[in-house]
Amino acid sequence: MSRYRFLRTPRWIAFHILVVVLIVVMINLALWQLRRLDERQSFNDQVRTRTAAPAQSYDTVIPPGTSVDGARPQEWRTVTATGTFDTGAQVLIRNRSLDGAPGFDVVTPLRRSDGTAVLVLRGWVPLATSSSTIPDVPVPPAGTVTVTGRVRPTQNPGALAARDPATGILNTLARIDIPRIQQQTPYPVAPAYVEMTSSTPAPAASLPALVPLPTLDDGPHLSYAVQWCIFSACAVIGWVLVVRKSAKARDQAAAQAAQAGAPPAEASAAGSERGGADDTGVVEQLGRDDRDAHLDVG
Repeated sequence: MSRYRFLRTPRWIAFHILVVVLIVVMINLALWQLRRLDERQSFNDQVRTRTAAPAQSYDTVIPPGTSVDGARPQEWRTVTATGTFDTGAQVLIRNRSLDGAPGFDVVTPLRRSDGTAVLVLRGWVPLATSSSTIPDVPVPPAGTVTVTGRVRPTQNPGALAARDPATGILNTLARIDIPRIQQQTPYPVAPAYVEMTSSTPAPAASLPALVPLPTLDDGPHLSYAVQWCIFSACAVIGWVLVVRKSAKARDQAAAQAAQAGAPPAEASAAGSERGGADDTGVVEQLGRDDRDAHLDVG
């Protein structure tokens, strides 16, 4: 293995470390994508199971007194709620899209007989076609309405997400923030909203369009994991090819040096021997000249 002795030099050791770090990072990215895949499959199973179950009354799934965060475990369960829509407290949620078209989600409180209200996401409407920034939203059915839909928790802002003003009456919001909507609603609001799938009586207009379920597929996670594994294999193969190419280049350089003459070490030794012989000859000649000079004087 003497031909690979160069692999122990500092420059090559740094290269080895870099390759190992890259492989470790890429393998971990592949495992992360597999974990994401498992999470997505679990999410899909939960959504399918809960949405397929028979509808229950809202108060059965979200009992009175439940906190906003306490309602999260019940997400996607199918519920029914009965009351009258209060369009005076209706709000629009900005920057929502449906089939690639921009628009608003329409959230209207459904006032119940006990004095509380459940926020109902009635659906989506497109952007206004006039100069107004607020679209005209068709009114919901009048009188008592029974809404069936999916339980959804309040939407919290992300670290970099836009935030709504903390005070004032807002006609549009960045998200369905139940505590923020409660601030401007004159009656208690339930801790989870309902994403409507149907109502009795049914809406008279085609808008707002009902919000569909999220796409329940595996997404790109498996293909991404395979790609990271391929990249890791490429790093290993690339390392082998680079090492073999460098070793071959060094072998060729050594062969060319042998064909041109003695190796540099032997040439240096021979040069040293010749230099020593020359110096001895110079010393002997100086000695003879000195003796001749003495004889001439004598």
